[in-house]
Amino acid sequence: MATTVRPRRSVLYMPGSNPRALEKGRSLPADGLILDLEDAVAPDAKAAARGTIADALAAGGYGGRELIVRVNGLNTPWGHDDLRMAAASGADAVLLPKVESADGVRQAEAVLRAAGAPAGQTVWCMMETPLGILNAKEIAGSSPTVGALVLGTSDLAKDLHAAHTAQRLPMITSLGLCLLAARAYGLAVLDGVHLDLNDDEGFAASCRQGRELGFDGKTLIHPKTIAACNAAFAPDAEEIAQAHRIIAAHAEAAASGKGVVLVDGKLVETLHVENAQRLVRLAEAIAAL
Repeated sequence: MATTVRPRRSVLYMPGSNPRALEKGRSLPADGLILDLEDAVAPDAKAAARGTIADALAAGGYGGRELIVRVNGLNTPWGHDDLRMAAASGADAVLLPKVESADGVRQAEAVLRAAGAPAGQTVWCMMETPLGILNAKEIAGSSPTVGALVLGTSDLAKDLHAAHTAQRLPMITSLGLCLLAARAYGLAVLDGVHLDLNDDEGFAASCRQGRELGFDGKTLIHPKTIAACNAAFAPDAEEIAQAHRIIAAHAEAAASGKGVVLVDGKLVETLHVENAQRLVRLAEAIAAL
């Protein structure tokens, strides 16, 4: 399993129909930007938004931020044209909405390939319906181009008739299934948005829970939440220092022919070293970004 070390702590949705927002994205400290053609854009503005996003990406200036275009579904009047634009846009990834099957991924991939999508462009999948969640394993393994699963907890809660609660217990099964599928296939996995922008404490708790569960980061709907999200999903100074201690102690033990060693009173084995190395690489990638 190849685990990504690209920082994806904060990934902000930005309406593709708003040129000022796309301009502002060039200076925001988000790790990634989702330039949205779907939910954030009214039907009569979708064609114009497609051109606005294409122009913004052609102009560049986004630095090391990961750029993702969320398209409309192939079952809509805009889906095919969105995919063709995204294929030629230079975006790092294309985010497919409401993915429910492996076939759906492969159909979109075929359109992208026919439109000349570069080999490095990945496909991300919105996991936001009950059927999609039940098919998470098949979706995650549908194609080598799939790079991430993105939770759409708002749509999912609606379909489940579930409540938005502080501990998100109604979401736990769905979150867990997507995490399992993503990690089984070496994909990134991003938590869903927090809707109440006045609930700073609830947002912080959601970020803590997301990191504890194993998410790489969280999708966001407002720039004011970026800083807190970045802090929540980044290893802190003590975690990094401990990771270095683990790596050094295990290397010293291995040189002496020992397979295990105690660090800070805790048993350290190879699995702990691998996790420590991942944290160090993530911290280095964050610093570089």
